[in-house]
Amino acid sequence: MEKFSTQWGLWITQNRVLTLTIALSIAIGSAFGGQFLSFTNDYRVFFSGDDPHLQAFEELQNTYTKNDNVLFVIAPGDENVFTTETLAAIEDITEKAWETPFSIRVDSLSNYQHTEAIEDDLNVADLYEDAGNLNPARLQRIREIAVNEPFLVHKLVSEDGRVAAINITVETPGIDEATEGPQIVEHVRSMRSYVEQTYPDIKVYLSGIMMMNQAFPEASMYDMSHLVPAALGVILLLVFLQLRGFSGTVATFITIILSIVSAMGIAGWMGVKLTPPAMSAPTIILTLAVADCVHVLTNWIQKFRDGMDKKKAMAESLRINFSPVMLTSVTTAIGFLSLNFSDAPPFGDLGNISALGVMFAWFYAVTLLPALVTLLPANPRKRTAHGANLMNRFAEGVINKRKALIPIMSVVIVLLIACIPKNVLNDVFVHYFDERIEFRTDTDFVVDNLTGVYFVDYSLNAGESGGISEPEYLRQVDQFTQWLREQPEVIHVNTLTDVFKRLNKSMHGDDPNAYTLPEQRDMAAQYLLLYEMSLPYGLDLNNQIDIEKQRTRLSVTLETLSTAETLEFEQRTGEWLNQNTPSLFTTGASPTIMFSHIGMRNIVSMLGGTAIALVAISLLLIVFFGSVRFGMLSLIPNIAPAAMAFGLWGLVDGEIGLGLSVVTAMTLGIVVDDTIHFMSKYLRARRAQNLNATDAVRYAFSTVGIALWTTSVALAAGFMILSTSAFSLNAEMGVLVAIVIMFAIVVDFLLLPPLLIRFDSWLTGKDKKIEDFGESRSI
Repeated sequence: MEKFSTQWGLWITQNRVLTLTIALSIAIGSAFGGQFLSFTNDYRVFFSGDDPHLQAFEELQNTYTKNDNVLFVIAPGDENVFTTETLAAIEDITEKAWETPFSIRVDSLSNYQHTEAIEDDLNVADLYEDAGNLNPARLQRIREIAVNEPFLVHKLVSEDGRVAAINITVETPGIDEATEGPQIVEHVRSMRSYVEQTYPDIKVYLSGIMMMNQAFPEASMYDMSHLVPAALGVILLLVFLQLRGFSGTVATFITIILSIVSAMGIAGWMGVKLTPPAMSAPTIILTLAVADCVHVLTNWIQKFRDGMDKKKAMAESLRINFSPVMLTSVTTAIGFLSLNFSDAPPFGDLGNISALGVMFAWFYAVTLLPALVTLLPANPRKRTAHGANLMNRFAEGVINKRKALIPIMSVVIVLLIACIPKNVLNDVFVHYFDERIEFRTDTDFVVDNLTGVYFVDYSLNAGESGGISEPEYLRQVDQFTQWLREQPEVIHVNTLTDVFKRLNKSMHGDDPNAYTLPEQRDMAAQYLLLYEMSLPYGLDLNNQIDIEKQRTRLSVTLETLSTAETLEFEQRTGEWLNQNTPSLFTTGASPTIMFSHIGMRNIVSMLGGTAIALVAISLLLIVFFGSVRFGMLSLIPNIAPAAMAFGLWGLVDGEIGLGLSVVTAMTLGIVVDDTIHFMSKYLRARRAQNLNATDAVRYAFSTVGIALWTTSVALAAGFMILSTSAFSLNAEMGVLVAIVIMFAIVVDFLLLPPLLIRFDSWLTGKDKKIEDFGESRSI
């Protein structure tokens, strides 16, 4: 490897124009794939095809009409929905809502199918018409009906009558998901503009599944337009301060940009759909790419200042750094590739794109970067002794205090690891978006003033065709409904039994005492048939009853709950069904349930991915260092940082969601970088220069200490910028990764050197070295 690294450096510096041509050709060819990139705006992308909760939800959706929707919520300035002006607006909006692309149903106060008895006939009609001509008595009657009707209150109108909603149910064909969802959102937003211009006293809020779907690409675009420029600016500033040279900074900038463009282009060729997690890849790539550049350029500048000409200095830097930079890139890529074990496919995409970016960054750092920087004018400033002296003093401090540092650091690590159990799996998927995303603020208003956006559907099987009219079945469904309405987190229950009660009341002359379930099956079936025949187009019961009339869908609307609260509700509901109505027992299905389970499933799946990545990286290090024992020792600084970070997280936050479940695997390959660079320089001093362990530690600090500190600060800064993402999965991931990176440099600076000195005789005196593979001779 030593010989190859030397030849590589000489070839690159002697064929700079050809090197640039080849590198740019590869970049351009890769970048062309970017034309195939597109955003996906379907929340289902977070679930693999074999996810049992997704399958259950899809089965329910196929049994009944789909409930993908837009909730068009209006809040009149006078805080009274039941005025002629506001009811007229609802009537107007309802009519226009039918023009929404792919709409199959529109529910509102104006078209609510109210039943009442007129002599011996059942009258089914809109709750009101021609709102502008309603008199006060009629308005009061409409209010009384609305706020006392279980179907309407807390779904289409608030209990106090201050807020109302129009619910638009859509069913997209799924032919071109990149345009279908945005068409719907564009239309309802134009409706909102129309309403706020036509009815200036009415404020409109948009929520529902389709608005949540649209929030995903909008959060991605926000991050792309804000985070990438910010991270690029901060990291280039740190690079300039480290290198103190214009040419090196420009070359680093070009390397970063080409790494991002190439990786995203290959993702396009691979057909990857962009999601918020995947769109954090550019920020991650530019953050990681800078490390390779800094290591190559730092040694180049050192040799250049020592009197070598530019090309010889670069050839020497490549000889020194080619192997460790390659290995750090490979181990980092392995860490990211382990994200393919995630149960959430977007994190697999993030891992693949980031791994591609890391390897492209390595390729450009050992080809384009050295060729370009030696072509550009360079006049490095004279070396200032301040930084080197500071690092040398730090090294002496570590060496002098090594006997105390081992127990102190060990205690700190153990104490933090002991805090890991304080973490609990928890998430609030509506809060994946922060207040900068319109969906979040509008949904918060809807939840506070009208209804929830969390729902759970239950498909209740009567066991036979037409069985939904069986009195015993209806009694059990009603019993379940009443129990649900008593639960503290339940806002609304939509159930067929309310329809039967209302029909029974109307068929008994609107006698309030007749608001009960029919006592005979044939009577219930006749009521239902008569009612269905009276319903207008688009307002049938297909959203609640299957074709065979064997199953009904019962829908429960919940408050905004955490993952733990949702799972507790699911368990409590299952236990009640099993104990009280075992013949109806079923499991709930909905996005709420799906997102609540994915966190735990992801943690379990990522444990396997992390273990495989750890084994692969450890084997590489053993081969690279040419020593089993050095490879074993490297496990301490490689594993400890993530464990420490999760322990600290348990103390300051304590909640782990979907985004944090991938951090250990992601950071495993990153934190290895510091260990590789420090130990490679240590082993070079021990093997090539025959220095003792203490002097080898001094050598490692003096040659790579400042570069490691700079790259660690740059990496932490880049991930801290990611923590400002509008998408909480990315934001939380950014914070924890930054913590892991800083813990890694602390462990590598304060624990690894004392361990190398303390166990030197075990590491070198008694250890049987395996066959050298490059770095054992070339470090």
